[in-house]
Amino acid sequence: MNATTAEGAEPALTYQSDRAFLGHPRGLGYLSFAEAWERFSYYGMATLLALYGAKQLFQPGHIEHIWGFPPFRHMLEGLFGPLTPLTMGGAIAGLYGGLVYLTPLVGGAVADRWIGRTRAVIFGAVTMSFGHFFMAFDQTFLLALACLLVGVGFFKGNIAAQVGDLYAPGDLRRADAFQIFMIGIQIAVIAAPIVCGFLGQRVAWHFGFGAAGVGMLIGLGVYLSGRRWLPAEPAPRHKGGIVEKRPKLAAGEGMRVLVLALLVPVLSLTAIGNQQLFAAYELWGDQHYQLSFFGWSMPSTFLISLDAIVSTVTMAGSVIFWRWWGTRFTEPDEITKLTIGAFIAALGPLTLALASLHEAVTGEKVSLAWGLAFHILNDIGFANIFPVGLALYSRVAPKAIAATLMAVYYINLFVAGLIVAKLASLLGTMSGFAFWGMHAALVAGGGVVLLIVRGAAGRLLAPTVDPEAEAEAA
Repeated sequence: MNATTAEGAEPALTYQSDRAFLGHPRGLGYLSFAEAWERFSYYGMATLLALYGAKQLFQPGHIEHIWGFPPFRHMLEGLFGPLTPLTMGGAIAGLYGGLVYLTPLVGGAVADRWIGRTRAVIFGAVTMSFGHFFMAFDQTFLLALACLLVGVGFFKGNIAAQVGDLYAPGDLRRADAFQIFMIGIQIAVIAAPIVCGFLGQRVAWHFGFGAAGVGMLIGLGVYLSGRRWLPAEPAPRHKGGIVEKRPKLAAGEGMRVLVLALLVPVLSLTAIGNQQLFAAYELWGDQHYQLSFFGWSMPSTFLISLDAIVSTVTMAGSVIFWRWWGTRFTEPDEITKLTIGAFIAALGPLTLALASLHEAVTGEKVSLAWGLAFHILNDIGFANIFPVGLALYSRVAPKAIAATLMAVYYINLFVAGLIVAKLASLLGTMSGFAFWGMHAALVAGGGVVLLIVRGAAGRLLAPTVDPEAEAEAA
């Protein structure tokens, strides 16, 4: 393993300098493929969750079998009001889609203080595998969700932090690495709804969930096979567990941490359109899109694959565009890219609002061309929000609390999930134009606040280049 040690840092804080994987350290390849399989399992399950609940699990004859469901339903209806099987499916999918980004805060803190990131990722992968296989039974539905939430809490933030740990602070490949990391995920997301969605909708729901579990086991195998190329972790400091020897917060870092924390609710607004994909959007599309082609009826889960295909193209296109831009002009910093991405993302739900208006006027179901326009605009925005946000938090976060702050970043998706769950409970109670127009306004509002933050705190978050690290990366 080629590695360099940052000047003045603890000896264990090393960075890889090889370019064996697309101009990046070999460890990025293993981390990207492991995360891709984990995302295959996650999106395979998430694609089915709302539809499975609405069409089978929450219907009479099934809902009575779920262990512990009456108090859980009482809690849900306390939050969102009375729920039908349709709106319950959307609300649970939205709530789950948010909670998976809250539990990494606990997983990151445990890794930082006691067990280290590698052990945390392994524990998370094993726990998620159990969760996926528990989804094969009606009775263990809530137990499955609990295992998946705990597992992703230990897996997600820590594997993202390991990507950042591959690079020295001044290594300008970091943002590019996170976009490559996201491309691997998007490729997996294309396959997940096709494989798991087809098995679930056309064969048996539990076959789809089982396929997601197999994907998680493959991801664990990939991660274990590449351990020698992962970022080095310090040895245990005491008998009670592994504690990384990290420097204390330096002068000025506390203010940066505060700004990163305050950005969380702002970023949650920019994520609403994208987070709604697995809740109200999939249910809305099942009812309002024209999905019959030449006598063949397309499963509505394939809408998620369509989004993944478009997202992969837009993610790769974003990488290529900013590399091209950087050869001719000054490449904008992360906060500027986030602002641009937010305004573009707002155009996605606005397109659905216009499509709903067209449906109301013509009385005909919406052409999938409207859906394609939505996915293109939403995914261009997403390509300049989510991975860029990861890069920002990875770079600005102090080493003392790096994994924890990466988990804090994911809280924006937890907050977005709560908002999405509430909005999903309104599906069918308001016009499509008003429903999707509200989404567009919320996302655009996040863009406005980011623009203000860019002016007020742009210098505080601006990148600084370490000449020695830059020379090493070159």
